Amino acid sequence: MNIFIGELIGTMILIILGDGVVANVVLEKSKGQNSGWIVISAGWGFGVAIAVYVAGWASGAHINPAVTLGLAAVGDVSPDVIPIYLAGQFLGAFLGAVLVWLAYLPHWDATDNPDGKLGIFCTTPAIRHTLGNLLCEMIGTAVLLMGVLGIANEYNGLGNGLGPYLVGILVFGIGLSLGGPTGYAINPARDLAPRFAHFLLPIPGKRDSDWSYAWIPIVGPILGGVIGAVLYYFLFSGLSPLKS
Repeated sequence: MNIFIGELIGTMILIILGDGVVANVVLEKSKGQNSGWIVISAGWGFGVAIAVYVAGWASGAHINPAVTLGLAAVGDVSPDVIPIYLAGQFLGAFLGAVLVWLAYLPHWDATDNPDGKLGIFCTTPAIRHTLGNLLCEMIGTAVLLMGVLGIANEYNGLGNGLGPYLVGILVFGIGLSLGGPTGYAINPARDLAPRFAHFLLPIPGKRDSDWSYAWIPIVGPILGGVIGAVLYYFLFSGLSPLKS
């Protein structure tokens, strides 16, 4: 129960703050309209940090199936709890997207931008290129897993209170550096569950939910997460810290 509740609440907060910052930038008559990519990247980074602070003690705050499956690939997550993690993540992401819709309720009708409305809920590529988009999601998520494992490495000597903050900086950095081509989903639950919310909610003037692209922010992050975790353990296993 700890895992399910922790992942549900943590992922819900992630999406409220992450999709919420995109809504603030994109929707008409919002006070944050047109404030730009740095604001979006910062909002997602802060959202991750807060989500991990809220839920880390209960579930470890994976808040991302790519993290769960990457850690499972190196033996850090037992296979029998994977479905519990994933259920909490996908349900939490869906609920978070619904709450963003409610928070900006009068702004959907005021906005005449169907692509922008879709982009609040899920990622869309800047240039639609199947291999390039897939590789970008793989690379971004591999960096995420290597960064998370590096932050958690006992040799860094970090106190428990600093880790979530640094994971937020990591996600902020990924957004600034690798977010341009695809919008850096790097998280299947973050993309797929809000995409379903977009499909189901009565959003005025919305377009289709771009299901032909939806597999890329699922497959790319899963592959990248596994690769990143395996690479980290392979490259650093057996090493000891430098002596001063």
